[in-house]
Amino acid sequence: MSGDQIIIFDTTLRDGEQSPGCSMNTREKLEVARALVELGVDVIEAGFPVASPGDFESVREIANRFGDRTTICALARCVPKDIEDAKGALAGAAKRRIHVFLATSAIHREYKLKMGKDEIIERAIASVKMAKEFTDDIEFSPEDAARTELDFLCEVVEKTIAAGATTVNIPDTVGYATPNHYFKVISHLKKNVSNIDRAVISTHCHNDLGLAVANSLSAIEAGARQVECTINGLGERAGNAALEEVVMALRTRADYYKVHTKINTQRLYPTSHLVSSITGMKVQRNKAIVGQNAFAHEAGIHQHGMLQERSTYEIMRPEDVGYVGQNLVLGKHSGRHAFRDRVTQLGFQLAEDALQRSFDDFILLADKKKEIYDSDIIALIENRMVDSADRWKLISFHTSAGSSAVPTATLQLQCEDQPVLCDAATGDGPIDAVFRTMERIMELTARLEEFDVRSVSEGKDAMGEVRVTINVSGRQYQGKAVSTDIIEAAAHAYLKALNKADSERRLSAGPRSTSSAAT
Repeated sequence: MSGDQIIIFDTTLRDGEQSPGCSMNTREKLEVARALVELGVDVIEAGFPVASPGDFESVREIANRFGDRTTICALARCVPKDIEDAKGALAGAAKRRIHVFLATSAIHREYKLKMGKDEIIERAIASVKMAKEFTDDIEFSPEDAARTELDFLCEVVEKTIAAGATTVNIPDTVGYATPNHYFKVISHLKKNVSNIDRAVISTHCHNDLGLAVANSLSAIEAGARQVECTINGLGERAGNAALEEVVMALRTRADYYKVHTKINTQRLYPTSHLVSSITGMKVQRNKAIVGQNAFAHEAGIHQHGMLQERSTYEIMRPEDVGYVGQNLVLGKHSGRHAFRDRVTQLGFQLAEDALQRSFDDFILLADKKKEIYDSDIIALIENRMVDSADRWKLISFHTSAGSSAVPTATLQLQCEDQPVLCDAATGDGPIDAVFRTMERIMELTARLEEFDVRSVSEGKDAMGEVRVTINVSGRQYQGKAVSTDIIEAAAHAYLKALNKADSERRLSAGPRSTSSAAT
């Protein structure tokens, strides 16, 4: 490895979760946190504890479970209650960081905070000192730094470092900066903040103009040594800098940037698809690094070049990012040992009970289709990862439809250990009838906003993947499921989304704070 190490600060569980429809429960957050630890991220921003009891519990669980393996960070406004909640949530972590933020730009000072410069500096210093009583690892963010006057930005950064901040994050909160602009901001801080050598300069770039990764890389050139990013570029509005793109740019062009990260890049593809499964946010086919087309070469001249020498059209090897194609690996008579070996080769470390459930699913699938591909196995594993703790389970379903018949669905659902409930409904088609029946049984009213179907592998007997987005009481929820039967996949996907809405309904006694958590 060459040059300095770049600290990878992942905020998928905080900023990424703020994407509409991407809210995760504690169990799902723990699964993502585990994947991030295996990926090798240096800092996990686990959440915003003051926002809700659910957020506090998630940060606490992640801190207790993984705080001895990587640094767990909690976000807090420059408000005593926020900082106290962050302390409480992080108490069980050996490696812990509090990240405090306060807006500094003129537009935020005037319209949001209604505070003067002196008051902002005073509050920032006091908050850093308060957090410092709990841990020596303190990060301070002057929110909307990219639109803050440079002289005032320097003053805030210098005084918060003096108060004890060990990382100063320079957020492009609204995605306004360009690479040259952002480079100049970081360079100005390096040259004009007298104690800047006592802190790590961090970047946090939003993608409103599609420049989040470019801006982050530009900041590294200027001297930043931490990048805040998310898996698949998730985040508010157009998202954040995509972790996989930043990491592979630094690795592929190490000759230029002369820095490195500790990321296990072979875990990028599996982690991307795990996050996609849990959040329901599909990875676009032409997404850099982890998209389905990232290593596909259909043009004849490209294929010819690839056959002669891969480097003619590939600057990265698929295996470098853990990319899995459609390799045919197993059939009906493959045993548990062969299945376990392939699961391990695909990068999954499953406990015995999880492995057995996935193997049982594999056997059922092998009875339905002749050939099973890597992508089928991944889909089965991911399907199990995200639904094992749902309260409502689908026991059975029956549908009838035809050109001269009224589409009808009859379902049996069970909520935990309660008696099985059965109901029926009609709809515009069999899938619509299934959805209506679920809503009747669960006493939830939802509006279907997106319905997407794709083939997981190839062939007429390929499994179909269904993703749905629903709206319940103004909030979006997403679900995904796979099956060789599209109606069955749709039923399970819709039930997953309804389970999320039901969970939110049950937790409504602890309302989420409406205060801004943007940096």
